[in-house]
Amino acid sequence: GKDRIIFATKEDHETPSSAELVADDPDDPYEEQGLILPNGDINWNCPCLGGMASGPCGEQFKSAFSCFHYSTEEIKGSDCVDQFRAMQECMQKYPDLYPQEDENEEKSSKDLEATSVEASAAKEEKGSS
Repeated sequence: GKDRIIFATKEDHETPSSAELVADDPDDPYEEQGLILPNGDINWNCPCLGGMASGPCGEQFKSAFSCFHYSTEEIKGSDCVDQFRAMQECMQKYPDLYPQEDENEEKSSKDLEATSVEASAAKEEKGSS
């Protein structure tokens, strides 16, 4: 696949490296260009996905997210129920990796603190502009 193993010898390490750092390449699809690449494709390497595109349910996530992204239904994504169900079923098999939040469960005080801190920071940013 995408990985290549290269073995270095002692001799390889005796000479200084001739590697050159290349300036940012705007055409590099793996650079942090956001969720959607300029050509309209999904950037699966975007940090905004929080690693969801990899891991044991990565393929199910990609399938569901792609379906939603490219959906042309009146209610966007309404044609993707099967893909989202498969993703959810996969995630339920790995509760340590994908913690499930119960909608009826009250937020912990830690969550409430974080929310209020974020809200305060947002207000401060608004006020300072």
